[in-house]
Amino acid sequence: MGDVLAGFHAAWEFGSDSVLIRFERGIRTPKLFQALGERRIPLEAIAGVTLTRGKRGTVVLRAAPRPGADPLMETAADQLKEGSDPYRLVLPAEQETLAEYYADELRARLTESGPAERFLVAAPEVPLQFKAYDGKASFDGRSVSFRWSWTGASSAKWKAGDQTFPVGALSGVEWRSPEIFEGYLRLLPRDAGQQPQPDQDPATVVFGLGYGPVHESLPFAAAVLAAVRSAGPAGAALAGAVPRRDPADIADRIRHLGELHEAGLVTDEEFSAKKAELLAEL
Repeated sequence: MGDVLAGFHAAWEFGSDSVLIRFERGIRTPKLFQALGERRIPLEAIAGVTLTRGKRGTVVLRAAPRPGADPLMETAADQLKEGSDPYRLVLPAEQETLAEYYADELRARLTESGPAERFLVAAPEVPLQFKAYDGKASFDGRSVSFRWSWTGASSAKWKAGDQTFPVGALSGVEWRSPEIFEGYLRLLPRDAGQQPQPDQDPATVVFGLGYGPVHESLPFAAAVLAAVRSAGPAGAALAGAVPRRDPADIADRIRHLGELHEAGLVTDEEFSAKKAELLAEL
């Protein structure tokens, strides 16, 4: 089609095999849209198109993604608020006829409707990072790192130490929106047993008021999930390759461990064992 349909906060450019969604960066634009920037949605990733009446004199054009086609929507798992749905284009009611034309054109080009066998929409680009309540999470495309916060992390996480997870060692990701009570991002190791509570799990960072906002933690989780799916079973062979830490980081961890020990939160045996483990990583 090659045409552009501009609405509130976004514009859709219709191509022969995809829809390019460009999000605005205005102050009223949802932060998730600003973080995404733009997204190209292949037509094979779309299951259907709807046009409905919106609020306050608007109409809403929405493309429904196929299950499993988009890592962002797969990770969100229906937790996004309506106003933050990147597949919705809100238009003035006077453009209803034009929107209906494009909806019909899109429907005529769709050929798939069932679950996708692989991700068809590109994941958010790395590197990515965000600050959770109990630590800082970072992802470079190969491994996820959690560096615990002195003020927010539980003693269980401090005892476990900062964590690095190669994507080949993971089977998936669980994201619970920070806009829902007790939100968190949990990594799912391939060899994981029973999962502890999020605040006690070294494979999980927990959110809180102002920590792990949707526009930061959701693209992060989606990028990790896409990398995990891409690595597949073959990537698990690299799971044991954990990079050496910076000596300064090791010294900092030992210092914090000593403070926990002095405060009575870590036993003599735990302190000695963890200190030896950290020194072995030099």
